[in-house]
Amino acid sequence: MKSLSNSESERLASTAREVRRKVVETLALGGGHFGGSLSVTDILVTLYGAVMHFDPARSTWADRDRLILGKGHSAVALCAVLSQFGFFDSQLLADFGKLDANFGMHPDMHKLPGCDMSTGSIGHGLAVGVGMALAGRADGKDYRVYVVIGDGDCYEGSTWEAAMAASHYKVDNLTVIVDRNRLSIDGDTEQVMALEPMDERWRSFGWQALVIDGHDIRQIYEAVEVARNSPGRPTVLIAQTVKGKGVSFMEGKREYHSAVLSAEQLDIARTELGGTTR
Repeated sequence: MKSLSNSESERLASTAREVRRKVVETLALGGGHFGGSLSVTDILVTLYGAVMHFDPARSTWADRDRLILGKGHSAVALCAVLSQFGFFDSQLLADFGKLDANFGMHPDMHKLPGCDMSTGSIGHGLAVGVGMALAGRADGKDYRVYVVIGDGDCYEGSTWEAAMAASHYKVDNLTVIVDRNRLSIDGDTEQVMALEPMDERWRSFGWQALVIDGHDIRQIYEAVEVARNSPGRPTVLIAQTVKGKGVSFMEGKREYHSAVLSAEQLDIARTELGGTTR
């Protein structure tokens, strides 16, 4: 199986820092979902930067790989990544969250270039992903479907119904990545409603389950390669992440699931992410 070179890993790590800076600056004025957007960044950057086949000039290309962001409240991270990889000018992110803007707090496939599915209601992403993967098989296509979900998705019965269907139909062109940051808006997921042992839960539904460091780009890439080379069943990557990753005062703090930053906090975040202050 292929692996990333040191230069490729460094390039993606640099891209991830730039995306995190875009996330913080985009949300700085009106506030929004910082925590989960920063925790999922390395996953999205690795997928778009080293794994998925797509063409920004043809966002609806029939043979492209598909990505569904089940945790739609982290849309700002997806927007920042799509702009980074050429789907639209990053200056348009200044309209994020504004009335009638194409870029909202949840992704809209009819407005956001490169978005394969509108999401927001937690628990729907995987079911749509199973359908997309089955459609690709029926059409004789070789594209792959990636569904990125969060802890909240794993509380929903619809997620597990979809997981059961994917296993039953041996949907091996489907990979799920769980952004396992272990925090919800209500606090520690293991106190709200325990999800562990998460890998065993997925295996009991017939999936191949791999536990990885969701901030190690090489690990993410290699785990995706394992999934691509595992015929006969779907694969889930349980990516252990840190909510608010990259900004010291946000890391591991549920208060930044959704928040508004002060000018001083913005300066700190920019400095830590390699940007310029006011």
